[in-house]
Amino acid sequence: MLKMDLEFNRGILFVRLKGKLNRKTSYKINNYLNPVLKKHKIKYVVYNFYFLDDIDNSGIDAILNTKYIIKDNLGKIRMCEINEKVKEKIKRVRLARIKDELAAFNLLEVA
Repeated sequence: MLKMDLEFNRGILFVRLKGKLNRKTSYKINNYLNPVLKKHKIKYVVYNFYFLDDIDNSGIDAILNTKYIIKDNLGKIRMCEINEKVKEKIKRVRLARIKDELAAFNLLEVA
């Protein structure tokens, strides 16, 4: 099961994931989140992986799909608070990492 907590604050969409992001749950990102990013031309996304228990290749692909949408929107995407459970599995995700959500405001230069 995957829960997504979404918060839009000062031009940044914070996506906090809780649970497992895998073949069975990645549709939530691909079918619900990513179309919203396209439709509303959201430029800045921060994924928070603090409560993410597991991720597989389908989950990684969903994150990468978000990356391509944000790139088309001329924005930036970041990952933060990556826990030890998923750190090794997301090495192939070539996204910039930041310490926490607060750092996103300075890094994304939308403060």
